[in-house]
Amino acid sequence: MSSTETPVKRATPVRESAGPAREPRRRGRPRIPALALNLIALVAGIGLWAWLASLGIQALPGPAAVADKAGELIADGTLADDALASLRRVLIGFALGTLLAVPVGFLMGWYPVARGLLEPYVQFFRTVPPLAMIPLAIVLLGIGEVPKIFVIFLAAFLSSVVAAFQGVVGVERTLIDAARVLGAHDGTIFLKVVVPASAPFILVGMRIGLGSAWGTLVAAELIAAQEGLGYQMQKAQLYYDLPTIFVGLITIGLLGLLMDRLLLLAERRLTRWQETR
Repeated sequence: MSSTETPVKRATPVRESAGPAREPRRRGRPRIPALALNLIALVAGIGLWAWLASLGIQALPGPAAVADKAGELIADGTLADDALASLRRVLIGFALGTLLAVPVGFLMGWYPVARGLLEPYVQFFRTVPPLAMIPLAIVLLGIGEVPKIFVIFLAAFLSSVVAAFQGVVGVERTLIDAARVLGAHDGTIFLKVVVPASAPFILVGMRIGLGSAWGTLVAAELIAAQEGLGYQMQKAQLYYDLPTIFVGLITIGLLGLLMDRLLLLAERRLTRWQETR
């Protein structure tokens, strides 16, 4: 090579990247157990309640006063008797309402003729609050246990029947057609396909109906009741006995929460197949 030639530098080959640069893995945030969150919320709620009571807002009783009153009612057996009376009414009304709502919802969803005949009545009574039926129930059924249970039954029925109906209507048509291709009859399709596929809707409707039943309880016990949580709360109202009212509210909430959790447990067990679908 002569002295006038400029040496050519060889370019260093650039290595092709095998793929996009990997981002450093983010450490997942530690998950707080649901039970711990529930306890935190409970403590925070009680703390807020105690703080508001200490401010003297409308003579609001504090947690200690309500706990003392609950101890008195438990000691003399009043709270247990009232809770059992209310629980009995709710269970009977809720069970009757659900047992009737499921077949009516299935009929409306499976047979167009039944839907045309029943749906107007269902939609009509859904717009009428169950509490508005109390005067009619008293006139027609008297002032015993029947009108109280009837009002609770009506609240549970109207909440559950629509869920059952939507469950049948929402079944995938391909599942029904596949069963027909395999030679299944209508009865087999209904029992083996429609009912299992509608189970999640039915259980959700039952949970809503349970809430409606408990929500109607206090008003239902206006009908000449002699025992029950709603009755005790109304009697305490006359004497401005706020601790007793709070005890009744808390008892209703705890019983309703316990029953809802039992339904939720049943829902998880009966619809476990959905998780792997």
